[in-house]
Amino acid sequence: MIPIRDDAPRYTTPYVNYFLIGLNVVIFLFQQTLGPEQMAFLTQYGATPANITAWISGNHDVTFMSAVLPIVTSMFLHGGWLHIIFNMWFLWIFGDNVEDHLGHLPYLGFYLACGILADLVHTVFNLHSTAPTVGASGAIAGVMGAYFLLYPSARVLTLVPFFFVFLTWLPAWIFLIYWFVVQFLTGAANTISYAHQNAGGIAVWAHVGGFLAGLTLIKLFPARPQRFSYE
Repeated sequence: MIPIRDDAPRYTTPYVNYFLIGLNVVIFLFQQTLGPEQMAFLTQYGATPANITAWISGNHDVTFMSAVLPIVTSMFLHGGWLHIIFNMWFLWIFGDNVEDHLGHLPYLGFYLACGILADLVHTVFNLHSTAPTVGASGAIAGVMGAYFLLYPSARVLTLVPFFFVFLTWLPAWIFLIYWFVVQFLTGAANTISYAHQNAGGIAVWAHVGGFLAGLTLIKLFPARPQRFSYE
């Protein structure tokens, strides 16, 4: 199912959400200028579970810059056009309302925290994987988890492929639960088969971890103070 738009109103301009989308797009376009060197760039700045595991274990051959810093930088890298288009589309739909609830700077902190926690969950399920992880999906999953709690009665116009493709308005909670269950079941199937350990693909455990991080952190981050106008 592909979301088209939602109907949850917002009352502030989502400057940080616009900034995050713009930054991701600019960095992706920069990646395209690297040509054959792009893979080395993604390997250097993507989050590699084996490096994170080694650094936590006290391996002095693995530095902070090669293990921990990429947890942040990986959130702004993407592996292809469809990867960034879908990520930024989901962020466009769900991010503005979460920023409206939290305020600008708290939203930025929330977004980054969800992305970091998502990468750590992915690492737990892929301790020795040498495949770098890139993408904003974990952080965006956190935004979706927050949206699930904040705007469950909102509606999402959704493109649904079911024998034929049709458009329908779905309650946000149905769309988001469906999305989460698909990620969880896919991650469970991968874990059982062990096929994902050193291969690329979709980091679904990062999606699951990000969503759960969003559910938790949105309760810890204070809401933006309400402002009223008087006549």
